[in-house]
Amino acid sequence: MSEPTASTRTQPRDYSGEEKHRTLKRVTFSSFLGNFIEWFDYASYSYLATVIAVVFFPSEDKMVATMYTFAVFALAFLVRPIGAVFWGNMGDKKGRKWALSMSILLMSGATFMVGCLPGYAVVGAAAPALLLACRVVQSFSASGEYAGAATFIAEYAPKDHRGFYCSMVPASTAVGLLTGSLFATFLYGVWGSSSPFVVEWGWRIPFLLAAPLGLITHYIRTHLEDSPVYEAMRKDVEQGQGTDKPIRTLLRAYPRKVIICFGACMLNAVGFYMVLTYIPNYLETTLSFDSALASLITTVCLVFYIGFIFVSGRISDKVGRKKMLIIACVGFIVFTVPAFHLFGTMHFMIVLVCELGLCFLLTINDGTLSSYLTETFPTNVRYSGFAFSFNLANALFGGSASFISFALIEASGDPIAPAYYMVAIGAIAFVAMALSHEHTGMDLSEVE
Repeated sequence: MSEPTASTRTQPRDYSGEEKHRTLKRVTFSSFLGNFIEWFDYASYSYLATVIAVVFFPSEDKMVATMYTFAVFALAFLVRPIGAVFWGNMGDKKGRKWALSMSILLMSGATFMVGCLPGYAVVGAAAPALLLACRVVQSFSASGEYAGAATFIAEYAPKDHRGFYCSMVPASTAVGLLTGSLFATFLYGVWGSSSPFVVEWGWRIPFLLAAPLGLITHYIRTHLEDSPVYEAMRKDVEQGQGTDKPIRTLLRAYPRKVIICFGACMLNAVGFYMVLTYIPNYLETTLSFDSALASLITTVCLVFYIGFIFVSGRISDKVGRKKMLIIACVGFIVFTVPAFHLFGTMHFMIVLVCELGLCFLLTINDGTLSSYLTETFPTNVRYSGFAFSFNLANALFGGSASFISFALIEASGDPIAPAYYMVAIGAIAFVAMALSHEHTGMDLSEVE
């Protein structure tokens, strides 16, 4: 079948202004909540990694046990491209609503099961195996959440405010991380990281909360409708004016776009996990920084991140996505190594300012990337293109960022080694963005 042309493409149905606004609010809220669940889980796992290591990987060497914990985190990410193909394909074929409604049930269910698992002291080597199995299922289902949420919002949002509305997705990510950080700070501050309560039950609480939150999100999503631009595309397919094989069409017709988006997503993947999950563990484990102070710094950074992510999305609507993403690339290349050197001063204010600087650069990238990806691919492969490029980058570089960073320090003996890794990733992303095209403000029905 041939692709639909501008003259044959079916036009979306017309919403009244009030109805469109109500629907956009519901879509945004459900996307925010679903993505919050995913990242609250990731945050809880990362910030409670030293406790989870004790439960599932008992070892005399704290560093080794922590590395094993992050290795499970990284291995689970390897299924994300598979999940991206599945959820992206189903999201483009059966609808954004269907994919998001089903993925949230599977994701929240797997997260809930993590909180129910017995530890190594109870079932031995089966404990880490069960942990890995739950993380794999969670990762598979979560691979469609971020891309689907951003796609759903982008297709409903006004084109001149798309960056702002799409920034709700990374904002929900940061809110999830902040909630996880606050919870970990509360546990450690009240009971201590090695207390019997925290080791036996305290760490399980955030994972158990996924069940009720997931059910609420599923209910909201089942009462939404797919976007007008998506429904118009499906009518074109039914009338023989388009293809109904999203993944095949994506890889055959848009390989250059996939490669460029993958390069852009590499910086986001490594930068996100480096800045917001690895550095707190780096400060505590590698530099022996006070754990309570490290958690406080992370909390301050996340509050700043949430506030500026919306500003970043709004600015991208004015100046363009490409320019914002290039600025972020240059910033990471220039600032990361000096920041890691300054971490070594162990001075609270210096460490805080440096991490805020890295966080600022991340918001420029993260607040722009979701709208950039939705504007890059046409409607019939938008979910697939976003999910595949984003999750492939996260599978290869995001989930492994903490593990690779610890491993680089172990192999080289240089505590600054992770900074050089970050610079290399930034350089690759810069090349990708230099080769990209600007689509800011384009009507999504016209993206070819």
